[in-house]
Amino acid sequence: MAEEKKPLIEVKNLKKYFQVGSGKTLHAVDDVSFSLEKGQTLGLVGESGCGKSTVGTVIMRLQDPTSGELLFEGKDIFKCKNRKENLQYCKEMQIVFQDPYSSLNPKKTIRSILSEGYLIHHTVSKKDLNDVLALLSEKTGISKDMWDQYPHELDGGKRQVVGIARALSMNPKFIVCDEPVSSLDVSVQAKVLNLLMDLQKEMNLSYLFISHDLSVVKHISDRIAVMYLGQIVETADKETLFADTRHPYSIALLSAIPKVDVENKVSRIVLKGDVPSPINPKPVCRFANRCWMSQPICFEQEPELKEVSPGHCVKCHFAEKSRELMIGAEKTGLN
Repeated sequence: MAEEKKPLIEVKNLKKYFQVGSGKTLHAVDDVSFSLEKGQTLGLVGESGCGKSTVGTVIMRLQDPTSGELLFEGKDIFKCKNRKENLQYCKEMQIVFQDPYSSLNPKKTIRSILSEGYLIHHTVSKKDLNDVLALLSEKTGISKDMWDQYPHELDGGKRQVVGIARALSMNPKFIVCDEPVSSLDVSVQAKVLNLLMDLQKEMNLSYLFISHDLSVVKHISDRIAVMYLGQIVETADKETLFADTRHPYSIALLSAIPKVDVENKVSRIVLKGDVPSPINPKPVCRFANRCWMSQPICFEQEPELKEVSPGHCVKCHFAEKSRELMIGAEKTGLN
């Protein structure tokens, strides 16, 4: 019998709340769970303010979780208090930030930025540092001419490549990519995405790729999780998610992707109503007041994230009927 693959990362019931006033709690991340196998990419997608970047920063322990578990190779690192173990996890889990201009120290040269991890963790002697930097630069396409430059002297694409190289310097197993191409031109986006995918194959990396752009997420991801107002509402492999979308919010997101096929036009679903407040949310469906499928039960009971087919989970009372109801919405002109 073949040995069952264990996930590299398991996030269980992750919550991150912020106190914003007397008796008021903002539910930025509310009971999020997912897993990620070695060498795979999970795309986490949703509109601005849904909590997807907060998921990334909590996983990287840049913010403390309110509750939940983060299992890395089976061990809950949220409970790890040993400094030596924490330093080891710092090497094995890295992050690439959205804005390379603000995430790179403007007072340090590229050489100094790329050297910092090696020197902090004492993994390379000063004598061998230049040789190691040369290998890292060759792997990521950074020229040696850039070593003595400062971040402000580089264009956005090159700055982001430096951020990627800094993350790779510790030879990690897992990288959080927090909207790493959203601030770049389309042509530069393609180069950075291809670099990430090439490095993944070469180093067997696992990515949590956070973005609001479904077309980018589809290009790089193996599985996709759709997030709305602090919760994951649908998760599936990318082929299933695009071919058999079930949650009405996911359907609306997909309908907004620009299409060039003029013969097979897809009507865009324009959502109505306001986004509910994430402060002290009621235990109901958070998408109900914007959903064309909503029924009284949606305003009374919170749906479960349930499996509708193998590996395809949806948080909706009417997940089995969503495709039919979407067609009905198009015919009646609700979009």
